[in-house]
Amino acid sequence: MPLAVLYDIHGNLPALEAVVADARGRGAGSFLLGGDYALFGAWPGETVMALRELNAPAIRGNGERWTAAPEEAPADPVVQAAIAACREALGETTVAELAALPESLGRGTARFWHGSPASDVRSFAPAPAPDEAELLAGVEESRLVFGHTHLPFRRIAVQGVELVNPGSVGMPFDGDPRAAYAVIADDGGVEHHRVTYDHAASAAALRERFPGPWTGVVAQRIETARFE
Repeated sequence: MPLAVLYDIHGNLPALEAVVADARGRGAGSFLLGGDYALFGAWPGETVMALRELNAPAIRGNGERWTAAPEEAPADPVVQAAIAACREALGETTVAELAALPESLGRGTARFWHGSPASDVRSFAPAPAPDEAELLAGVEESRLVFGHTHLPFRRIAVQGVELVNPGSVGMPFDGDPRAAYAVIADDGGVEHHRVTYDHAASAAALRERFPGPWTGVVAQRIETARFE
């Protein structure tokens, strides 16, 4: 059965619900979760609960690591305030459980990481970059699936490894606010999909549900589908 791959959900429950419904409508029989589940969104706890109902294999993203260890995250006030809100919403037990997820998972000839084998905050770009060989050092699989940058694409690296970024479910950064994900077919083929949902309402809910100026910064990213 086709596998739906969901990355970078970021506590955006309506986007997640839209993607799950779309994937099932396309015949997806299972899901794989690529990290960054709760941090920065209006529904951190509800999103984690919905993901658990999928009973899907999952890896840890930098969002899970940062939420468990804020001192490892950037000192940026937006990031730190969002972490504090997420920690309070999830509670210590859930924060610890998410941080304990594995860094990667293998499936056939593919391996799934959050950012890259080198780091959960260093990843690949749509065009080759000078550090690509370093990020791919030691990779034995023919396909590498990853997220973190919130930019959906697929290409072959100079080392011959196929790179697949499904894009972000909850906070795309390519100028298209529709939720993004990918489906891997039984024959190994990859299809990228976009799903319309009320992204403006998700941005408004973030401003309403959590206090502080950090919500305005993140809400604007949801509205514009841009990092800045």
